[in-house]
Amino acid sequence: MKSRRVLFGALLAGSAAIVSAQAPTTTSTQVIAVRPAPTGFRVDYIAEIDDVGKKLIDLAQAMPADKYSWRPAPGVRSVGEVYVHVVAGNSTLPSFLGVPRMEGITRESEKSVTDKAKIVALLKKSVDNAKAAANGVTDSDLNKKVKTFGDREMTERQVLLRMLNHMHEHLGQSIAYARMNGITPPWSQNE
Repeated sequence: MKSRRVLFGALLAGSAAIVSAQAPTTTSTQVIAVRPAPTGFRVDYIAEIDDVGKKLIDLAQAMPADKYSWRPAPGVRSVGEVYVHVVAGNSTLPSFLGVPRMEGITRESEKSVTDKAKIVALLKKSVDNAKAAANGVTDSDLNKKVKTFGDREMTERQVLLRMLNHMHEHLGQSIAYARMNGITPPWSQNE
């Protein structure tokens, strides 16, 4: 019995790899398309998400667990709620670009997820989810309009920018919360 080569595309760490495998005898060859690695704006977006994401995670780890319920005033998000709010944004916004929402994250998560270790783990996953949003679109898709909250339309680029802005907004809030509690952001301790 003769066999033939079948090419399978695999996307590993943002780059395409071709792997050969033996397959049973057939009369056709199948090639699976692979999305090219991000370029242009998407490369810059991913770099910025990495930067703001690392700062959020580092600050979340630096805050003592007993401060996660601290809030500057009644009715204002607590330390932990701010981080889970970022997680929710990093789950919802990519969904407008076809990335599945993070499992178990809902509007109620801000109130129900209170454990520091779980929040930090979710924050890490959410940064990866925010980066996955850029891997799911092409440069030509960036100007394509998508439906977002209700009937509001945004370009795919705007969705990515909104996510980045949202993370930066709450990083600033988290820095203020940390400093109010005597915590110096890890990246500025030597300044």
